[in-house]
Amino acid sequence: ETHNHPSALEPYGGANTGIGGVIRDPMGTGMGAKPVCNTDVFCFAPPDTPADQLPPGVLHPRRVMKGVVAGVRDYGNRMGIPTVNGAVYFDKRYLGNPLVYAGNVGMIPVGMEEKQVHPGDLIVSIGGRTGRDGIHGATFSSAELTSESESLSGGAVQIGNAITEKMVLDVLMQARDRGLYNAVTDCGAGGFSSAVGEMGEHVGAEVWLDKAPLKYDGLSYTEIWISEAQERMVLAVPRESWDELRELCESEGVEAAVLGEFKPTGQLHLTYHGETVGNVSMAFLHDGRPPVIRDAVYAPPAVIPLDLPTSVTSDDHRATLLKILGSLNVASKHWVIRQYDHEVQGGSVVKPLVGPQCDGPGDAAVIRPLLTSQRGLVISCGMNPHYGDFDTYHMAASAIDEAMRNAVAVGADPGKIAILDNFCWGYTDRPETLGSLVRAAIACQDIAVQLGTPFVSGKDSLNNEFSYFEDDGVKQTISIPPSLLISAMGQIADVSMAVTMDAKESGNAVMLVGATKDELGGSHYCLCNDVVGGNVPTVNVPVAKATFAAVHEAIAGRLVRACHDLSEGGLAVAATEMAMAGGLGIQIDLNRVAEISADGLSDTSLLFSESNSRFLVEVPAEHVDRFKSIFHARGVQTVQVGTILDDAMLKVTRSGTTVLDLETAAAKDAWQKPLDW
Repeated sequence: ETHNHPSALEPYGGANTGIGGVIRDPMGTGMGAKPVCNTDVFCFAPPDTPADQLPPGVLHPRRVMKGVVAGVRDYGNRMGIPTVNGAVYFDKRYLGNPLVYAGNVGMIPVGMEEKQVHPGDLIVSIGGRTGRDGIHGATFSSAELTSESESLSGGAVQIGNAITEKMVLDVLMQARDRGLYNAVTDCGAGGFSSAVGEMGEHVGAEVWLDKAPLKYDGLSYTEIWISEAQERMVLAVPRESWDELRELCESEGVEAAVLGEFKPTGQLHLTYHGETVGNVSMAFLHDGRPPVIRDAVYAPPAVIPLDLPTSVTSDDHRATLLKILGSLNVASKHWVIRQYDHEVQGGSVVKPLVGPQCDGPGDAAVIRPLLTSQRGLVISCGMNPHYGDFDTYHMAASAIDEAMRNAVAVGADPGKIAILDNFCWGYTDRPETLGSLVRAAIACQDIAVQLGTPFVSGKDSLNNEFSYFEDDGVKQTISIPPSLLISAMGQIADVSMAVTMDAKESGNAVMLVGATKDELGGSHYCLCNDVVGGNVPTVNVPVAKATFAAVHEAIAGRLVRACHDLSEGGLAVAATEMAMAGGLGIQIDLNRVAEISADGLSDTSLLFSESNSRFLVEVPAEHVDRFKSIFHARGVQTVQVGTILDDAMLKVTRSGTTVLDLETAAAKDAWQKPLDW
């Protein structure tokens, strides 16, 4: 889920309660799931933004970034949940409205997926007390941010306490296994109003608001009802189980209180000191609002031909590669990653940083949630905001392809991957903004159906804009770029089969999987060189599906020593990252790359195109023929484009001429320096 607006006002608290809230979601799913890992994805304005360019009411992006990272770090680490996967993106359009995606994966015993409230069950609240923090948090998060939001809506930011939530989790798992409740949900947006209103939909509920434990005196019944104070869960408890549940909570130091009863009235009835203060039918509450119908239009932007330099030297390519490696979106995020605990719970197999020095950018995380089993869970993500400037359909398709690629690259079975969508958009009352959202959603449906990969969860956060008035009274609005995060959750039958992206041994073959096309539109080559135009990467779904299956078969057959997907920066960046992470070198022959690429591509396009569904794979020489046969049997293109070298160099040639020559030490320095705070 996202916690964007709160993080814009108070970065630490907003992100802290964002991760805390999403941890409670699996806890409230079915009969309660155990959280096994966290993920996070952040979108900020560049941290080097000059202070004099900040609009009124905007915190500096560096302050926002540091606060957000600290908030996620402290909550996850204190809960004892490893943060194993994520990403950070930068764009000046996130100024004033950062995006903070926080994710959690939970594990639940088979047979406990369903829950059902029974008439006569007690409404029980466990965990934190209720206060004024977070009141109208959901309303605030759905509105546009302005230069006055900090002063007008500061109270909408919740206050988190990870230790309280950890204690609640410990109680919940014991109570679940003892069968002490029939249903559970968390108090998130809307607080008790949403939790009780949702749980009692098919029965009815009577709520005694004066029975809620409070942080302090003076709250009105309305404030008690809609407060979004954190670390609270609501349970439907059979009367005969209440005493045992209360004793369990007391033994763990967790507060519990009976707030009312689920009654078969079909009504949501609120009382305060015995007097009725609210009464509405559940049918009207859930189905009484008429559907909202809005206009959506989409007009594809004009295609601008890409005008590439015709005379490019090896020094030019070297300079471009260093520039891309040092760009904020590609640069190492080790400053963020190393603040998180990856080892807690003891099941992390592939962590965010890989290689002998643990400093290479891993494609996905692999964890072993049950230490008695070799089965693994794979977590990855994909996101390409800049592609949305060209076409949000292809942006969405590319994000799905990237999330799938990353999971498959470490060993996930593509037939057992589920995905999630998180849409963050601007003001959708504008038909053209809504049209771009609809187009992205259509792509999600198209790609998921063709891949056979289900969406199992998701969320949207709209109206992500920041408005302010200049000194002359003119209103200015900064709208975020269309931003779709795709998260993937996959399985690997045996974690010993997992592979990482770092180069392993000199002399091994380097295989390129997938065709390179004339697709530099929205690429990091263009962003770093201020080049406009070109074709945005597209996805050929049947080819992608066959490619994922072939890569998985090769990894499962233990033919692969290293595998890395081609994404930001294309082939040149992927090869450099593999070499850097392994402390070795890689030699690439562009003539071999051209054999499975579109006709007539320049060296620049072959090096930096970001075409989808491609992998760079390290294969021992004795396995190359078998590797090729797997791909040829599925109609997937692959070719040996080079070898692993002892020398820590990236060497790219074409027809005997050096196209690019770069020491990995220089590459690593450029890659690590920008965010080495």
